[in-house]
Amino acid sequence: MEQFLDMDSRYHAAEDAKYFILPIAYDDTSTFMKGADKGPQAILDASDSLELYDTAYDIEACTAGIHTLHSSLDFSTPENMVNDVRQKVGEIVDRYRFPIIIGGEHSVSIGAIQALSEKHTDLSVLQIDAHADLREEYHGSKYNHACVMRRAQEVANVVQVGIRSVCLEEKANIVDGNIFYAHLIHNKTAWMPEAIDRLTDHVYLTIDLDGLDPAYLPATGTPQPGGLTWYTLLEFLEQLIRSKKLVGFDIVELCPRQEDKRSDVLAAALLYKIVTMLELTG
Repeated sequence: MEQFLDMDSRYHAAEDAKYFILPIAYDDTSTFMKGADKGPQAILDASDSLELYDTAYDIEACTAGIHTLHSSLDFSTPENMVNDVRQKVGEIVDRYRFPIIIGGEHSVSIGAIQALSEKHTDLSVLQIDAHADLREEYHGSKYNHACVMRRAQEVANVVQVGIRSVCLEEKANIVDGNIFYAHLIHNKTAWMPEAIDRLTDHVYLTIDLDGLDPAYLPATGTPQPGGLTWYTLLEFLEQLIRSKKLVGFDIVELCPRQEDKRSDVLAAALLYKIVTMLELTG
């Protein structure tokens, strides 16, 4: 895998980079459309098409340094994958770098959340997603992609945004006030500070790309109609980053299509936009 963004090599150097990207090409527990294991490479490839200068914020955030790791992880079982991600993210944080995970299916987030919960006892997880992902287990595994937020609840406060697909089993695990259903926030903004107020000071952000409406991002494993728009998501993230301390984030569930690269570009642009927002806040 190459480095994220087509930029001067000095901004990729691990010694000086502020941000470390960990690609996790894992897609073992997804149950509808496969292909999320191709997502990390597609995001890196698409990043070559991005301009380094941000017209909205008038900065080139890449000068802070963005290094892409080339790590070998154990994918033999979901448990081993989670443990390896947990260890690797812990190492990134121990080096005083900011961790960014690109997936891969959503289960890659579990290890990252566990690692950061060990560093921040007040950790909250903000989930952007179409699905609640609150099953206790699914298809015989508690580390299935459908169980991600249930595992997160074991170690952190969880706030869910954009949800529009929930099974009856998951309803018992929903925390009142911590879920913002897509149909209730559509074309509204008052929910944004309400959602942010439900978070603690230290926040891990996990973005399942099916949280966006498939009109904006069709290339994902389990698309659902009625999701967030691009500018709604950016407005919410800007408010989040201004209000809370983001300690890591991931972008997952891109299932790239050979004939259509727009979803790949959106995912890459979203990653860089979040880094840009972080640089604005220092």
